[in-house]
Amino acid sequence: MKNWAIFILIIFALTGCRSTPFDGHAVIDWVDFVKWDGIEYDGIYSGVLADEEYLGDKIGTVKFKVADNVKNPNYKIRDGDAAFHEKGTEIYAIKGAPQFIAVKSHREINGYRVYYSRKDLDYKWHFKDMPVEKVNRIEIYLAYQPEGPKKLVNIDNPEEIKKFLQILNEGESSPNFQPNMDKGNPTVYDMVFYTDQPIAYKYNLLFDGITYYWHPWDTAILSNGIGDFLPKQ
Repeated sequence: MKNWAIFILIIFALTGCRSTPFDGHAVIDWVDFVKWDGIEYDGIYSGVLADEEYLGDKIGTVKFKVADNVKNPNYKIRDGDAAFHEKGTEIYAIKGAPQFIAVKSHREINGYRVYYSRKDLDYKWHFKDMPVEKVNRIEIYLAYQPEGPKKLVNIDNPEEIKKFLQILNEGESSPNFQPNMDKGNPTVYDMVFYTDQPIAYKYNLLFDGITYYWHPWDTAILSNGIGDFLPKQ
């Protein structure tokens, strides 16, 4: 619950603004959103589009990027506004899922950033929400690469999927864990879990050179056996 509380505080910070006492200007930290057809959509930070086959019709393009362009904290968000996407970025419907949209992005796994209507849905992409019995494929990417996430591993054997999920579920909760920083920042991987749904689940896996860990809720330490699924470093 500690990480969830931190996340809530971050959300409040992202949706507000701060004033600097020296120059009187407000600095606005935007949450990742797109407004389309009167509805505000929030980015799904722990989910990705499962496949382009789920894309529906192109419904339009971003009309205005507010980050770096809007300085007025009283700015009223308009249709076509996006927090971080450039003007002209394509927006798509998702088949059979009217509460979602997909926005083209080369930085995202499978090429699209997925958004949900917060008016119609609660956030439901935490690990505890994932139907593990329906996971039929797992991919592992090296995150934060200049060209976008780099795919390293594909796991589609049912027994290997079961073993991988077992390692995650057996992780030892350690909310106060501090990674070893002697050799710099930990290596960050993205784990993507595919089911029969248009949105796959995505979570970080981190390795500090000694310990594998992740954040399903509180920080959890993982068995080094998970390293058997990764390329040798």
